[in-house]
Amino acid sequence: MQTNIKYLLLSFIFLLTCFSFAQKTTEKFVVVLDAGHGGRDPGNLGNGFKEKDIALSIILKIGKELEKYKGIKVIYTRKTDVFVDLFIRGKIANRADADLFVSVHCNSFHTQVYGTETYVLGTKRSETNFNVSKMENEVIFLEEDYEKNYEGFDPNNPESLIGITLMMEDYLDQSILLASYIQDNFTNKLKRYNRGVKQEGFIVLHQTYMPSVLVETGFLTYKKEGVYLNSNNGQTEMATSIKDAILKYKENISFESVEDIVINDYDASIDKPTTFPEITFKVQIAASSRKLITKPYNFKGLNEISRDKVGNIFKYFYGSTSDYSKIKKQNKEALKKGYDTCFIVAFKNGVPITLTEALKTPSD
Repeated sequence: MQTNIKYLLLSFIFLLTCFSFAQKTTEKFVVVLDAGHGGRDPGNLGNGFKEKDIALSIILKIGKELEKYKGIKVIYTRKTDVFVDLFIRGKIANRADADLFVSVHCNSFHTQVYGTETYVLGTKRSETNFNVSKMENEVIFLEEDYEKNYEGFDPNNPESLIGITLMMEDYLDQSILLASYIQDNFTNKLKRYNRGVKQEGFIVLHQTYMPSVLVETGFLTYKKEGVYLNSNNGQTEMATSIKDAILKYKENISFESVEDIVINDYDASIDKPTTFPEITFKVQIAASSRKLITKPYNFKGLNEISRDKVGNIFKYFYGSTSDYSKIKKQNKEALKKGYDTCFIVAFKNGVPITLTEALKTPSD
């Protein structure tokens, strides 16, 4: 009898340990890294360089650095020269319940265009953008059963791109945030020509259900840029810039990590007011191309809603205060209302700054 009890007790402890471990692993920040093309799909071959090889090298370098952080879990859609269907790449990210999806590519054009650009999912903004997404989306024709997997999606038809973007608006602003960090690093740290953050209908982004970006690291058809991207130094620098942008995004977006900073640096808690007179905190609850009236009936009953337009996107915020404890409560209220992707943002003199910067300013 005692043996059976001991056996049951040990079994219970083992199961509890497994459960705790499973819970712990899910708490990690999951980044899915996607090297464009691969296998029988070489990507573009501008000046004889191979997009698939350059993209893979950059992705592996990003992953190697991110894997050094205990709080981050890295998943690759491919680590070797193999062909992976676009919809499979999305499934890998979705099954992992990833926090970010980052796809890396190299660009091409029929003239001597150069520079970097980072895309988020959106409807057609220009003929040039459409041509870039059309080129990347045509990879589906190399896949078996592509008509069934993509339900008749036609990369050659701009109208196909409109419907696929509607479900992604919950993640649009987070995607834009990461894309901006990436482009800023390329421009300010590497002095690459900045072609901007853009929206287009890349189907690989459509297949994912989390903030997602597609990075065009440069044009292989522009020889000077192709030589740089084909070099170990160029690939390392591009990888470092993307890695740093991911870390900055995680720092800015992670409510949990900011909580740790506040408790450790300022001895603050949810019940103890901590006011930063120079800072205005808000909870960003949505970003959309649609302009909505800032009334409670449009925002699940929440009051104190404000709206800001950035480019073609309207950002919607809940609350406005210098009290960090108050904004944390409002963040939790927004989460309870169903705004699962909401996060706290900070402004100094009306200019957006990271939470880390905000929490280092003098407090009362």
